[in-house]
Amino acid sequence: MSTEISIKDAAKQLNISEQRVRTLCRQNELKSHKFGTSWLIDKKSLSEYGLKTAHTVAEDHPAYNVENKRPIALSFFSGAMGLDLGIEKSGFDIRLACEIDKFCRQTIAINKPNSALLTDINNYSAKDIRKEAGLTEKDDIDLIMGGPPCQAFSTAGKRKGFNDDRGNVFLKYLDLCLDLKPKYFVIENVRGLLSCPMEHRPHEMRGEGFPELGEDELKGGALNYIINRLENSGYGYAFNLYNSANFGTPQVRERVIIVCSRDGQKPPYLMPTHSEDSAFGLPKWNVLKDCIGDIKKHDHLNFPEKRLKYYRILTNGQNWKNLPTNLQKEAMGKSYYSGGGKTGFLRRLAWEKPAPTLVTHPAMPATDLAHPEEDRPISVQEYKRIQEFPDNWLLAGPLVQQYKQVGNAVPIGLGFAVGNLIMNLIKGVGSIPIDGFKYSRYKKTSDTEWKAEFLIRKEKLKSTQINKQAV
Repeated sequence: MSTEISIKDAAKQLNISEQRVRTLCRQNELKSHKFGTSWLIDKKSLSEYGLKTAHTVAEDHPAYNVENKRPIALSFFSGAMGLDLGIEKSGFDIRLACEIDKFCRQTIAINKPNSALLTDINNYSAKDIRKEAGLTEKDDIDLIMGGPPCQAFSTAGKRKGFNDDRGNVFLKYLDLCLDLKPKYFVIENVRGLLSCPMEHRPHEMRGEGFPELGEDELKGGALNYIINRLENSGYGYAFNLYNSANFGTPQVRERVIIVCSRDGQKPPYLMPTHSEDSAFGLPKWNVLKDCIGDIKKHDHLNFPEKRLKYYRILTNGQNWKNLPTNLQKEAMGKSYYSGGGKTGFLRRLAWEKPAPTLVTHPAMPATDLAHPEEDRPISVQEYKRIQEFPDNWLLAGPLVQQYKQVGNAVPIGLGFAVGNLIMNLIKGVGSIPIDGFKYSRYKKTSDTEWKAEFLIRKEKLKSTQINKQAV
């Protein structure tokens, strides 16, 4: 079977003109060669170009070339596959990816063509999942992992808990995990999950004249619901809020990771590889300069001129607070008089520190991520390095979509720590926890501490209800 295609067929496949295809060949955007007066184009190169530029749709498909040499992992809400790449690095076969975002799907199709690709998690049953992953009812699934959309639990904006449609997708994921009964499954989410209610009652409907909050409306009610489901299903679990910098990522990025075990035993916490100040004999956090200092090619957005005038004054690691007072007021406008630290305004990253949490757009006024020295936002290539993606990992879609994909991803170092923990559990290899290690900058974020705090809230609620009844 020929591995090459004509200009005419390529133009038809991409739905562009033949002249445009010839231009792509001359610019080496397509792998091709001259044959007489025409061009012959490599089919794989054409497919990759079509997916990357959105000229070709990434269709659903089952797993191809299935091999059963490695433990099997299924991925949901896969995004640009940051968590997946970390899990894969620890030795798992990523048999299936499920993602609804158009551009993320194309990124998956380009880089992992043999993994099954599915769209909306709501459209599939446990039986469907097994079929698409090339698994029978008797095949054991080693790991399922996913980070259900986290906006519903974000500490910013209107928090709606599981009443939000995205929260319902969270419950669908939980249902699928319990139906598929893997040896282990992982839930990854933002810090807001620790405090988000199961049901959100607007503040104007609280207090005098309104009923007391119910258990599901308490702070942390959503996570309490998840825990109850896990305990009733027989799965053991452990969770904590983990700073990715403690796992080698050159970025301070905190995520809740819940590891669930079918054997009913509580899994250990993740094993850190770095610490902020070399505590516990671990190497210090990786910093930005060691990560992005050697990149030559940059694709990046630009700051407007009205911000660039201030960046030309600021140096490595500085932000708006380092401007003269008169320029601070000029640059910040009304925001100058508002509360909060506002450290994301006019922010240059520091060479000698890890990056702050990457956002989906590095040039928004309140979350600027400027290069330490150059007058520009950090590039997509630098985003990839900070999130630990391989340099050859292709990203589909326009530049803003590429930033979004990488900015939303789980750092690969954190994913590797998750995969390494579970791989060791599968192999029966124990781990010795580091007593007293501080996984994040926040307090009471482990499952034991969190449960104790939630119990106190429940007791206070119960006491209030009893007192009201007595009156």
